[in-house]
Amino acid sequence: MMISDVSVRRPVFAMVVSLLLTIIGLMAASRLTVRETPNVQPPIVSISTMYRGASADVVESKITQVIENQIAGLEGVETLRSSSQQERSRINIEFSLDRDIESAANDVRDRVSRVLGNLPVEADPPEVAKVDTTSDPIMWLTLSSTQRSQLELTDYARRYLVDRLSVVGGVAQVRVSGERRYAMRVWLDRQALAARRLTVQDVENALRAENVELPAGRIESLEREFTLRTDTGMYTPSDFRQLVVGRGTDGYLVRLDEVADVELAAEDLRSISRTNGQTGVSLGIVPQSTANVLEVSDGVHAELALLSETLPDDISLEAHVDDTVFVRESINEVIHALVVALFLVLVVIYLFLGTVRATIIPALIIPVSIIAASMVMAVAGFSINVLTLLGAVLAIGLVVDDAIVVLENIVRRIELGEPALLAAVDGTREIGFAVIATTLVLIAVFLPISFIPGNVGRLFGEFGITIAAAVAFSALVSLTLVPMLCSKIFGQGIVRGRVANVVDRLFRWLSRGYEASLRKAQAAPALVIGAGALSLILGGVLFRLLPSEYTPAEDRQRMFIMLTAPEGASLQYIERYLQQAEAILADDVKNGNIVRLMSRTGNWGGGGDVNVGRVVVTLSGFDRRTESAQEIAA
Repeated sequence: MMISDVSVRRPVFAMVVSLLLTIIGLMAASRLTVRETPNVQPPIVSISTMYRGASADVVESKITQVIENQIAGLEGVETLRSSSQQERSRINIEFSLDRDIESAANDVRDRVSRVLGNLPVEADPPEVAKVDTTSDPIMWLTLSSTQRSQLELTDYARRYLVDRLSVVGGVAQVRVSGERRYAMRVWLDRQALAARRLTVQDVENALRAENVELPAGRIESLEREFTLRTDTGMYTPSDFRQLVVGRGTDGYLVRLDEVADVELAAEDLRSISRTNGQTGVSLGIVPQSTANVLEVSDGVHAELALLSETLPDDISLEAHVDDTVFVRESINEVIHALVVALFLVLVVIYLFLGTVRATIIPALIIPVSIIAASMVMAVAGFSINVLTLLGAVLAIGLVVDDAIVVLENIVRRIELGEPALLAAVDGTREIGFAVIATTLVLIAVFLPISFIPGNVGRLFGEFGITIAAAVAFSALVSLTLVPMLCSKIFGQGIVRGRVANVVDRLFRWLSRGYEASLRKAQAAPALVIGAGALSLILGGVLFRLLPSEYTPAEDRQRMFIMLTAPEGASLQYIERYLQQAEAILADDVKNGNIVRLMSRTGNWGGGGDVNVGRVVVTLSGFDRRTESAQEIAA
């Protein structure tokens, strides 16, 4: 007995099956991650090493080459890229797509641990990390002030903003870009050191030995005990100035104040960070890997509104980059296409069936099948993105096929005089295996897309499986819910409207025209074959002329202007040209054509190069990127 027979005889069973598919599908959809595109990031492991004060050549020879020689023989390495900059070495290792990222990272850590003894003692230990696209910020907030310095803004952000934003639901990390942290800077006087027979190493040893806090034990009695704490740390410039760094031959104590100038200043002065000509730092919002980026954005904006009420008068905090805007708009456009496609499908069904009651049945089948596909997406770890929603749009025309086949065969039997209940049972049984065969064929067409090797397969993997799941559920619903509804809705017979009669006459006219043209084509087979071959050749030529790209370019109203000064240029040198670039764009900032103008140089990229600057322009509706770039280049 086919499942359709059970559904007709037990209508509650068919309804419960569809309701379960809908309810569980909605629950699964509510837990899916929202992204713009599927995660196609290949397995990449990065190695980053800091060597403060070293030039690019020293970093290359002492760190980068040493690590490269050790990791070159790892299994599954596709590409190995490295860069050596002032004070920093970066190595990116891309593995084959079938290599597990966890095991690859462990292998890299094992190889790196073998060369730690060969690296300079002054260099920081190499940091091995898995590169993940989900670790990129989805939002950038700008904190700027008309009165405060970069140091003060960084301190304010760390004290009052980072923790507040970190507790927003779905936020994994808050990055501070363009920051300057407070540090105790010691400027040594070499002549004073030589006069007192001291070296830089003596000062360093004294700082390491004295500026520590060590456990001091406990004081115990019969009824009380106290934990001792030795307060030997130094916190103010005055504390450091009184530090004893040496002893003369006559027992005289040499203090740090005699051989150096001590001040509380920035840990690193090799950076510039401005926003619209004012001092500013940026806060990057990194979402959790399983978070809904739209909910994260809404939460951050809500917290931003609360923080704005507590800010001092001279400080402003605004969101100048929000990539979720494009995610939201892309998804909205696809959802709009989904609604339009559903409406057009129902209109076409009504035109051919000629009754509203018959149109209601496919209208129920389509959402049930597509919603049920969310269960497979949740089990497979997929996300709601543009491609999976595109799959849902295409699935509308596919999932309705099974329902239309079953519905049309039942309607045909009812019009021939069979009772609705008998027509639903016999009509579905008659074409049941045809429906199953059609479903398997469609699954066989779309499912292999998910197994294409390379990045294309990873990009369209969720797309193919989503369509295949929706088609599979449509067959189940078509063999259960459709015959049950037909037996109930068409119990009083079928009455076609005038629209259906008009459509029938139109297609009879088209059929006569097609028959006439087909007879002419059969009379001239050479002409038909020649026209087909010519069309094939022309299509192939045009296909080769079409430009190709991985994904189409998208205008996000942002422009990046890179300024590169000669090697060895100072911070003041590149700042002069950054100011000139800001002056060129100042009129557009005043007119509102540019929403945000940020200037960065120095350690904003993680290295120590100060001969490279970047100007980030966030545009409004009016676009002047070409003219502005030409003016700056000139």
